Amino acid sequence: MFDFLKDVPSVNLQAFVALALFGVSLFLARMVVNIRSGKWPGGAMWVTYLRMVLGFTFAASIGLGIYSFAGVDILFK
Repeated sequence: MFDFLKDVPSVNLQAFVALALFGVSLFLARMVVNIRSGKWPGGAMWVTYLRMVLGFTFAASIGLGIYSFAGVDILFK
């Protein structure tokens, strides 16, 4: 099914994963804003949990992006 991914360099796939994680970070940030403003149900515990997950996904996207720009493959060794 994903035979075309064999021809793509692994550093480019790593950069794509970094972009996907950044998109997840943006979605989580929007979730936090909507919960804090009262548009969505949830409390302070959900906001704390989502902020922690947001921090991890944002840090992972930054790390993978930096390594991708450097040309170092850390995801698919």
